[in-house]
Amino acid sequence: MIKEFKEFISKGNVMDMAVGIIIGGAFTKIVTALVEAILMPFIGVICGGKSVADMSVTVGNAAIGYGAFIQAIIDFLLVALVLFMILKAFNKAKSVVVKEEEEAPAEPEPVPADIELLTEIRDLLKEKK
Repeated sequence: MIKEFKEFISKGNVMDMAVGIIIGGAFTKIVTALVEAILMPFIGVICGGKSVADMSVTVGNAAIGYGAFIQAIIDFLLVALVLFMILKAFNKAKSVVVKEEEEAPAEPEPVPADIELLTEIRDLLKEKK
């Protein structure tokens, strides 16, 4: 079982996934800081000088804090937008590389010896007719 676990961990996909998760976590912190420190104060000014995260509605004795939910949605949308743009750029770069590979002249595949021999026999038979 330990041997199988070592093989699983050492596979490239698992390592790539781990790096992606770590970078994603750090990236999320950056976007959250951007939203909380820069975007939300501007939205708060538009909404009457109140912090969006503090916006809430009181129903009976319960306070429903919808502002934090709005802030989380904006965080998500920004992360999704940036990831979309990164993937779009990656796919475009990848298609350029693939296109260059397709445009490169392909070497003709070598003809097997038996096919070459059969071709010669056919040509000789055509000449005799």
